[in-house]
Amino acid sequence: MQLVHLYVCHTACFKLSNRSLTKKYAKRGSKEEQDCKFSNHASFQEILNELNDYAGQRELVAENMMTGICVELTKYLQDLKQERKTHLSEAKKAQQNLESSFKHLESTKKRFAKEWAEAEKATQQAEKTENDLNATKLDVEKAKQHAHARTHVAEECRNDYAAQLQKYNKEQNFFYYSEIPQIFNKMQDMDERRIRRMAEGYCQFSDIEKKVLPIISKCLEGISSAGGKIDEKQDAILFIEQHKSGFERPADVDFEDYTQGIKAATSDSSLNPPKVRAKLWPFSKKHKLPAAEDFSHLPPEQRKKKLQGKIDEISKDLNKAQDQSEALEKMKGVYEQNPQMGDPSSLEPQITETAQNIGRLRGELSKYETWLSEAVGGEETSNTINNNTPHSVVTADQSQNIYTEFDDEFDDIESPLGQCTALYTFEGNSEGTISITEGEQLSIMEDDKGDGWMRVLRAGGEEGYIPSSYVKLVP
Repeated sequence: MQLVHLYVCHTACFKLSNRSLTKKYAKRGSKEEQDCKFSNHASFQEILNELNDYAGQRELVAENMMTGICVELTKYLQDLKQERKTHLSEAKKAQQNLESSFKHLESTKKRFAKEWAEAEKATQQAEKTENDLNATKLDVEKAKQHAHARTHVAEECRNDYAAQLQKYNKEQNFFYYSEIPQIFNKMQDMDERRIRRMAEGYCQFSDIEKKVLPIISKCLEGISSAGGKIDEKQDAILFIEQHKSGFERPADVDFEDYTQGIKAATSDSSLNPPKVRAKLWPFSKKHKLPAAEDFSHLPPEQRKKKLQGKIDEISKDLNKAQDQSEALEKMKGVYEQNPQMGDPSSLEPQITETAQNIGRLRGELSKYETWLSEAVGGEETSNTINNNTPHSVVTADQSQNIYTEFDDEFDDIESPLGQCTALYTFEGNSEGTISITEGEQLSIMEDDKGDGWMRVLRAGGEEGYIPSSYVKLVP
């Protein structure tokens, strides 16, 4: 039983360790690190997923062993302990009865010895009195009667002792040849049943393990497959593509011939100082420049990527703000047509704030687009002498084209976010809204963005906005 509990504890600890490992390293780091396309990173995430599934199977084993084996065995062993306690109590009671019988035998024996000694003493006294010449006939008769009475009592004690001895021997034989062997046989049978039940538990444990072996094997195969997907060459090319600087390779150093009378620069030539060659040693210790808003502290290629990422981020925020503005305008129109639903003027602060946010985002977008245009324009003249091989650039462009083709292909497909049921009937009279009836099943196409409205699709294909409070989400 201790072995089973130990294995369950070990399985539970193994499961918790794997869960912690998966939780600790799954999708960590910045967004760039999470979106990393390195094959070794992707394989590591796949391995973590497989380990998570593997841990789930170990958890299933632990739960099945706890409910199907440990709980049942614990209850069974408790019953066996109670049964063993009963058998030992019966043995103790039988031994106490035998000891009590032996004490009674000893008491009867001592009484017989005492009475027999008194009878012999009375007989000797009667004989002495009879031989005494001075004793009267009455004294002799009295002594004989007393001796006869004592002898009779001694004979009765002798018979009691013999009967008690016969009874004790019979009880002793029953105790050692029948009663105790029966109790021992019961305890032996109990222990054999305990061993058999433990053996069944071991077999049950094996069956539980066998049930999860196919899934565990698939997890291990998935780990092997993830390891086989790693392409170190492609990862190296991708790393170069992500971190290429865009700097030009330095030109040859010119020969300065001092035999031709070259003199050091004087104050007259201070307006046209000689050009100082910039040192671009790749592995020298570099002083970290302070970060600039336009990312000018970065190498050209890295600056371009940072600017493009910032533009994508601002564009996303801008689209979100525009959607919110449109929703507020629609909500204001509904309030104007249905004053009982709300006051249109209460939305003015939100509309104003959203409009200001849209203006700010458009200004930032224009600013970063200008910086990106400058960065791209500055690189056009140096594309032919970049510090990366041309084929890597072509590969990146081709990959970008492939992803763009897939994005364009699936742009027009929009899947429902979920299902909901109409709690009340709503009449959509304003532009962009639709009418729904109580109990109608609807598909959610756009969630509530904080303005109290959501976009849904009816079974007939009609799509539009409705109040979020008029529906209940279907799990």
